[in-house]
Amino acid sequence: MMHYLVISALGKDRPGIVNQLSNILLDAGCNIAESRMAVLGGEFALMLLISGQEETLGGIKQRLAELESRMGLTLIAKATEPRPAKHSMAPYQVTVVAMDHPGIVRNVSQFFSGRDINIEELDTETYAAAHTGTTMFSLSMTISLTNDVVLSELREEFLDFCDTLNLDATLTPMRR
Repeated sequence: MMHYLVISALGKDRPGIVNQLSNILLDAGCNIAESRMAVLGGEFALMLLISGQEETLGGIKQRLAELESRMGLTLIAKATEPRPAKHSMAPYQVTVVAMDHPGIVRNVSQFFSGRDINIEELDTETYAAAHTGTTMFSLSMTISLTNDVVLSELREEFLDFCDTLNLDATLTPMRR
């Protein structure tokens, strides 16, 4: 029976972190099932879902302190289970762009949370607008909608909500 472990890693960004960690996991007999990685400021952040035999994953958990020291990372591991398939869920892409100001993530997440809609993925960034240099904010998220959601109503409510906050937004089906 396959077992699963989520590992998060955080440390000063440098070349070779992914290679070093993936070699350690492969040598231990683990498989990387899913991953998310980013450089945030001067820090490297990584989340992994690894799979393997129970004793193999237990060995990884026991070696965390040694791996932290050797790799110069802060590591956290937590056992988990595979996510159940959501056959009645449809993924939708939400994008928001606006002049940067506090509260955008909170406001958008609150809109969906208040409707019991799950946020599956969320990415944000700031950048300088062409020509003016104004700091812009960009949000991209994937949400899961159940079959009982009336999409036209949700889209209209969301776009009206964004208009009141001066946010440019879209809500479109995912094309995977």
